[in-house]
Amino acid sequence: MTKGRSPIFIGADHRGFALKAEIAAFLKTLGHEVIDAGTYEEEPCDYPVIAYEVASQVARMKKARGILVCMSGIGHSIAANKVPGAYAALCYNKEAAMLSRQHNNANILVLGAKFVSRREMFAIIRVWLSTAFEGGRHLRRIRQIKAMERKLFKAFQ
Repeated sequence: MTKGRSPIFIGADHRGFALKAEIAAFLKTLGHEVIDAGTYEEEPCDYPVIAYEVASQVARMKKARGILVCMSGIGHSIAANKVPGAYAALCYNKEAAMLSRQHNNANILVLGAKFVSRREMFAIIRVWLSTAFEGGRHLRRIRQIKAMERKLFKAFQ
């Protein structure tokens, strides 16, 4: 693991596969350790499996982050947010990425390859990684979300 930094887990379905390698290379130039959670080929695959793998790993590690890429980002967002402790934000621009960190403390960034240019995608990632959670009034809301998770998780055991 890169000294002082938690890993970034990255995953994509077949529609985000080509971008995943570019994103991983970009993250490495920024000094991040990147852990590839698949897919490992462009053959059609099921995005929930990839989203679950990234979300599970991120939820297990307090400061880990994740990035998921698919065609729209919607499916990955839905699937990743089923994992308690995973807070996936679908971001199509830098402002949404910034707010997902400042207000929601999102630990997974979801990108839609169809709706975000490569250039914008790297700008979104840079903003998302460099933006801190503000806390304050937002912390109260995050605690409410975590309480909901505990309650729901307990109900399904």
